[in-house]
Amino acid sequence: MTNEEIRTKIYELITPLNKKGISLKPETTFASDLELDSLTVMDLVADIEDEFDILLPINKLPELETIQQVADAVEEDLG
Repeated sequence: MTNEEIRTKIYELITPLNKKGISLKPETTFASDLELDSLTVMDLVADIEDEFDILLPINKLPELETIQQVADAVEEDLG
C-alpha cells in the first residue's frame, strides 16, 4: 500500500470528525487545524489501527501532529 493510499484512507476516517470542513492536506494538524481534543484523537488512532490492522506505539503518538506524519508511521508499521 502506497503512502498516498494510506493518506486517502486516513482522510476518509477524519472526514466525520472534520466539523470545520477544512480542506484535508498532508500538512493538516489534528490539534491546530482540525481542533480535535485528545479523546477524539485517541478514538481516531484506534480507528486507524483497526483499519490497517496495526498498533501504533504509544510513545510515538505525541510526535504525530500531521496527517502526513501519521501516514508515514502507518506505512512504516506495515513495513
